[in-house]
Amino acid sequence: MSDDSANQHFRGQVRSWGTANKPNGREGDVNENSPLLSNGNHSGTHDSHIVNGDGGNKTLKFLFNSTQTPGTDSPNAAVSDMAILWFALRHRELTDHFPLDYVNFLLVMVPIGIVAGKLHWSPVAVFTINFFAIIPLAAVLSFATEQISMKLGEALGGLLNATFGNAVELIVSIVALKEGQIEVVQSSMLGSILSNLLLVMGMCFFFGGIVNMRDRVTGQGMEQSFASATAQTTCSLMTLSSASLVIPATVSTPDRLYSVLDKAESEEKEHSILVLSRGTAIILLMLYVLYLWFQLRTHPNLFDAETQHHEEEVEEPIMGPIAAAVVLVVTTVLVAICADYLVESIDPIVETAHISKNFIGLILIPIVGNAAEHVTAVVVAIRNKMDLAMGVAIGSSIQIALLVTPFLVILGWAVLDKPMTLHFETFETVAFAFSVLVVTYTVQDGKSNYLEGAMLLGLYIIIALAFYVSPSDAIDRVLSVVQG
Repeated sequence: MSDDSANQHFRGQVRSWGTANKPNGREGDVNENSPLLSNGNHSGTHDSHIVNGDGGNKTLKFLFNSTQTPGTDSPNAAVSDMAILWFALRHRELTDHFPLDYVNFLLVMVPIGIVAGKLHWSPVAVFTINFFAIIPLAAVLSFATEQISMKLGEALGGLLNATFGNAVELIVSIVALKEGQIEVVQSSMLGSILSNLLLVMGMCFFFGGIVNMRDRVTGQGMEQSFASATAQTTCSLMTLSSASLVIPATVSTPDRLYSVLDKAESEEKEHSILVLSRGTAIILLMLYVLYLWFQLRTHPNLFDAETQHHEEEVEEPIMGPIAAAVVLVVTTVLVAICADYLVESIDPIVETAHISKNFIGLILIPIVGNAAEHVTAVVVAIRNKMDLAMGVAIGSSIQIALLVTPFLVILGWAVLDKPMTLHFETFETVAFAFSVLVVTYTVQDGKSNYLEGAMLLGLYIIIALAFYVSPSDAIDRVLSVVQG
């Protein structure tokens, strides 16, 4: 399908949808075959209820009613593409049709966040506004990536999704690394992995288990199932990544304690940790490339369990690749700007609000880039599509552990001249290793229930509380006391 035909196809959908949802309230039933609407689960009165209620707000009418979306029929390709993008974002639905309307309303925070950073508002205001601004930008980035990947074929599309799957976390981490906030970078990487393994997977198991608790025929208790072979393969990779963190921590901590009085020896040990981290990062990147080849080329059947049940569903892009590429570039620039202001406000917040950098990196920053994916995973788990939910949760963790984190180590070494290492604090390493261990035991039987979900959520909350009450760089403080 060419760019023009793709856009014409979607313009037709926009017009037909608008006709079926006229402001007068007639013809309220929707076309269930439209890819923009859920199949019978999303009432045709969803938007008309918002815009046609008593005393309906004209702003809401403009935002929700497709007949009020200007530019979709413009002869100017650039104008029409942007109008189509805006309409698609308002009514775009995640996997299995979960609407993102309310998330995309946060786009108004983007210009406010940039102005707040430019005018040097209070650090709390700058951090908060840009925090919420990046969330919808992450959704737009994901949307543009999906549109481009549909045109590139399975292999290149999969590679593009792998590259931009955690683009927000990567951008925020690069900005933080450039500012020398290595502790924030390490915590955000670990936090992204833990949030996917424990928080997202725990919510999938819990809510999916609650909704699908009993068999509809017999009334007996039942468990949800997924492909255990795929889960075990990815968990094996996570175990490897945890080992890559445990080894530097094991090598470094005793040496730092014993050589603290000898500055020259201490510097030599730090250099050794850098060499170890950089060598390990190269190996992890090679393993990730091999994993992609395994997933996309030699054994794709192991990762397509969900697709095999829906072969009749063929999704077509609603934007041309050029327009999607422009959106991708512009959104990436906006994310970088907001991330820059967000990172700059971290130090003042730590000083004034008495919140550790570890907590900000581990808990808050991962929410920014993963909010849309988190919602997706939980929704499809509730719909009893656990293979897809597991793919979202564990797949993102694999990307962070084997791609993003090693890439940041190499970037700090070769480009930014920053001592980014795989030497995490001892508690961070232990928390990560135990989390991987618990998740591995949980998924090995290929079944899940709400009790297992509650256990994963409980472990995540315990770790979050531990990071909240623990000060930043605790070991460095101990060493400084010993040196003094």
